[in-house]
Amino acid sequence: MTSPGGSPATTPIGSRAEAEGYVAMVCFKHGPPRLYGVELEWTVHHAEDPHRPLDAGQLSKALGEHAPATLVRGSPQLPLRRGALVTVEPGGQVEISGPATDSIPRLIDDTAADAAELTSLLLDADLVPGGYGLDPFRAPRRILTVPRYAAMEHAFQRLGPHGPRMMCSTAGLQICLDAGEPDQAAQRWRALHDLGPALVALFANSRRRAGSDTGWASARTQATFGTCAPFTEPPPLNGDGDPAAAWARTAMEAPVLCLRRGDTWDAPTGLTFGAWADGALPGDRPTYDDLDYHLSTLFPPVRPRGYLEVRYLDAQPGDGWIAPTLLLTALMSAPLDEVLAAAEPAAGRWFPAAREGLRDRLVLRAARDVVALGTAVLDRTGADPELTAAVATRLQRIVDTTRERRAS
Repeated sequence: MTSPGGSPATTPIGSRAEAEGYVAMVCFKHGPPRLYGVELEWTVHHAEDPHRPLDAGQLSKALGEHAPATLVRGSPQLPLRRGALVTVEPGGQVEISGPATDSIPRLIDDTAADAAELTSLLLDADLVPGGYGLDPFRAPRRILTVPRYAAMEHAFQRLGPHGPRMMCSTAGLQICLDAGEPDQAAQRWRALHDLGPALVALFANSRRRAGSDTGWASARTQATFGTCAPFTEPPPLNGDGDPAAAWARTAMEAPVLCLRRGDTWDAPTGLTFGAWADGALPGDRPTYDDLDYHLSTLFPPVRPRGYLEVRYLDAQPGDGWIAPTLLLTALMSAPLDEVLAAAEPAAGRWFPAAREGLRDRLVLRAARDVVALGTAVLDRTGADPELTAAVATRLQRIVDTTRERRAS
């Protein structure tokens, strides 16, 4: 990776303005929306007792040569058979992330095969993947000892209980889409955010946390948004302005969580990247590599990474990830004005959606319209007709069941 001028990533950044320009350039790359990706994450449990704390050694043994270096120093981290890499989150959650593809059917097939392989590896070690967006059985406990997570945990603990929960107890489904052509990017960015509350509610399954009822349909969303507010919350959307410039400003105003100097990476309290780039630490200017690393420590509901990474969905049990993946990719193939109109009743209602789920009247209304629009264009994904029919039936059942409960 090189800086905008072609110099090495280790070149010091001269100012906040220089850093902002770089972020806007690398985080929003334009072109025809063509590629898709999906990342699946699970909490991991002992098969005979899901309440039992996870042991890093047992997880290492289960993953073998697929383990990341953060878990097993020097591991080759070989990909699974269909190409997905396995990573491990601080609390022992496992995640698979395969290469992007222009074929949604291939994406579904390859991801399903790699998920099955990972599940088999875990089962051989008497471990099982969880089926919820938040660990319903255990309190958060960090098992990875690398400096990154020690520094992040230290920073988040100062802000309240949600940071350790997000780091060590949550599991999400991430769907990755291209930003689109320059004249589409702002509208696609808005559509992915406006759809968020309806989709959060449709697939919320993380009500319980460490053995207790939280009262939230998606306590995973509660934990994520509360980790480092406002930077982990949805951004303000002002008209159809330039999302790249807005994201660059957000990145500059966000706190530095990891200062990768020496063995301990704790950053000075209150240090923002913009201030660092403008010389807040005399004799220590950030480099472009530092900036790239800083961007990896930001956790908004939609994260721009050269593509748009949708991060607001709870992990789903079994093959349940297929329905939201097909629904969202189908919706983003529809006319965006129709998508925005369908999502509009719940646009911005992130907290009611996470707390009440589809019991919120406006969120349910949007979910109904979003499902109707999405299922009407599921064939655009190219997925098998039997699969799209099953997904459409499942989605309609979710909406109808909720409406029937409200009517009774």
